[in-house]
Amino acid sequence: MPQTFKTIGLIGKQGDPCPRETLLRLAGFLDERGQRVIVESATAKRMADHHLPVGSIEEIGQQCDLALVVGGDGTLLHAARDLADHNVPMVGVNLGRLGFLADVSPEQMFETLEGIFAGQYDEDYRFLLSGRIDGQVHKAFNDVVIHKWNTARMIEFETYIDGKFVDTQRSDGMIISTPTGSTAYALSGGGPLMHPSLNAMVLVPICPHRLSNRPIVVSGDSHIDIVVCGHTQSEHVRFTCDGQDSQTLVEKQVSICKHDNPIRLIHPKGHDHFNILRAKLGWGGHPH
Repeated sequence: MPQTFKTIGLIGKQGDPCPRETLLRLAGFLDERGQRVIVESATAKRMADHHLPVGSIEEIGQQCDLALVVGGDGTLLHAARDLADHNVPMVGVNLGRLGFLADVSPEQMFETLEGIFAGQYDEDYRFLLSGRIDGQVHKAFNDVVIHKWNTARMIEFETYIDGKFVDTQRSDGMIISTPTGSTAYALSGGGPLMHPSLNAMVLVPICPHRLSNRPIVVSGDSHIDIVVCGHTQSEHVRFTCDGQDSQTLVEKQVSICKHDNPIRLIHPKGHDHFNILRAKLGWGGHPH
């Protein structure tokens, strides 16, 4: 049975005033419909002329039935990591370029939202990754990347899957990607496109020394360990989630597995993943 969305969280692109007009239009639209709106605190600072309640991302997670994320895929990735443990469904309004995740256009957002509020929507669940480094856990929606830092040399590391040794590799690093992230950095590195419903991860070497090092697809329930070895110093290795959350290693081991809680994405009715691939990757359509 479709969910009733009574309290809506508004989240805008971080550090960018560009979504201001779209956010104000959305706020007015929701207010006229009698829905309660909470504006994320950093977003509210870039929205003048509104008198809506303001809350932290944590409060949006605790109080809202739906989060509207205005920006591009990067904005939605950031919000997804913050809201991952709150079971709040998300809709992305796309002000960016590609829009694999944020698939509602500003021109059609009112019509699309009316349909969503009437129960006419498709929902899918996407899993995230948890990366444990130096005793801390970091979440990633697209990918965890272990890569060289402040050195022209390749780094050397061992890969273990479910405790079993896979190989020792010299390369510029490794991408561990979810199916959602298979259209991002992993694709640029030569990885396969994976349907977002798959319970799988792909390990994509970055510029490996041996051309026999190829991408590997493993179960989404696998536990992956990357251990820095050889003459590589940990300070020359960096750990990055979704290209946004990044830090240098202190210890020499990184552990990656599926995060406990999935993300819920709401799409317009009739959402077609292959149609998005055709449009965004420039594939040919049906012959005329």
